[in-house]
Amino acid sequence: MNKNIQSDKLHEECGVFGVFSPETSDVASTVYYGLFALQHRGQEGCGITVNDDGVLHTHKDMGLLNDVFTSETLHSLGHGNMAIGHVRYGTTGGRSRENCQPMQVNHIKGAMSVVHNGNLTNAAALRKKLELSGSIFHSTSDTEVIAYMITKERLTHPSIESAVEAAVEVLDGAYSLIIMSPSKLIAVRDRHGFRPLCYGTRSDGSYIIASESCALNAVGAHFVRDIEPGELLVIDKNGSRSIRTHCGKTPLSMCVFEYIYFARSDSVIDGVSVQESRIRAGEFLASAYPVDADIVVGVPDSGLDAALGYSKASGIPFGLGFIKNKYIGRTFIEPGQSVREDKVRIKLNPVESAVRGKRVVLVDDSIVRGTTSRRIITLLREAGAKEVHMRISSPPFLNPCYYGTDVDSRENLIACNHSIEEIADIIGADTLGYLRLEDARQIAAGEGRSFCTACFSGSYPTDIPENVSKNKFERKISENPDRS
Repeated sequence: MNKNIQSDKLHEECGVFGVFSPETSDVASTVYYGLFALQHRGQEGCGITVNDDGVLHTHKDMGLLNDVFTSETLHSLGHGNMAIGHVRYGTTGGRSRENCQPMQVNHIKGAMSVVHNGNLTNAAALRKKLELSGSIFHSTSDTEVIAYMITKERLTHPSIESAVEAAVEVLDGAYSLIIMSPSKLIAVRDRHGFRPLCYGTRSDGSYIIASESCALNAVGAHFVRDIEPGELLVIDKNGSRSIRTHCGKTPLSMCVFEYIYFARSDSVIDGVSVQESRIRAGEFLASAYPVDADIVVGVPDSGLDAALGYSKASGIPFGLGFIKNKYIGRTFIEPGQSVREDKVRIKLNPVESAVRGKRVVLVDDSIVRGTTSRRIITLLREAGAKEVHMRISSPPFLNPCYYGTDVDSRENLIACNHSIEEIADIIGADTLGYLRLEDARQIAAGEGRSFCTACFSGSYPTDIPENVSKNKFERKISENPDRS
């Protein structure tokens, strides 16, 4: 039985990766290594589709890349000149192999495979409309809705890219897509730019598309640029070309939590270093919530950079307060119900010599329900910390997210039910400080750059389902519509 170790931590989105090679080669291995660099974005399931001269071969299943793919499995996918892949954490739809990606569709205009990072806010309405017109769904994922919308448009449009261009007109919410047809690879980013997507090239002439720039580095690709919000980038044997019909129509609304937690620290998104944005968040925290202390420690991994920033701005020495078990992913197998070990203890171990007898500033990226924070603070106190002052590099979560982030319904968010002083008491901290909302908007500031902070502020950049909570919204998609 899979259990999440940090049950009140947010889950990553999903990760998408694609390659177009000028010659037939082992593209499956390239995607496999690229997905490894994106494994932090999803550990629930994964898959790869290889295009062998127009014939698509897909393998996908539940589990980590090491669980799903062996050398024999990769070999069975064959060689080709294109491939796409996906790592998944599901925020819409149930946990099953059917909901793993890529989603492959076979139709009269040719086969197509799709990978998707994000969440459609109108998925339930689109699905109902498609089903009433005769579409039959095999999953509960909104990615299949996207695939069917493209297929529907393909019947009346002369090319796959013009069909995609028409389909995205009716898609609301967040979507970074890679679409593979028999002869083309198409990267699409929604007009708000909620989720990251970039591309690069290799010396052999290959094009690489990925959720984050760190995945380009993993396969030896040179970063070219981010896909612009609203852009379609089409790659085929003639090179690349851009369709910008939907660009510039809405302000950029990149999810600010990509910088706070989701993305890997060595990635650069929309021209801003993730690591530098986290350091800046720590500096803001030090300015807003100073405290007399002896050491600043971060919770691995995303809390480390913010802790460095707090240390830099406050002058309090930075120290390594925890050792993270590198052999445990974000999920693990419980041997049995009789085993009652604290999951946080399995993953993190305090460095007693660093914290004993000291006043500690503990920096983490978020508090959702508070259970993990309480356990981590307990570990520090058991290791001899005299005081623990917690600093959080994000504002309090007060609202659900409809764009792919696993922010729970309001009733389960600790900040919706308790004051900051009460939360500090619940988690066992001497003091508690959150990043201010105005500072969150500045951690990756730049000309023309704005962020989605709806989970903190309640100000959504798009229309959202009316009178529907986050949980009901997800059930609405996963349940079959009334066919009476």
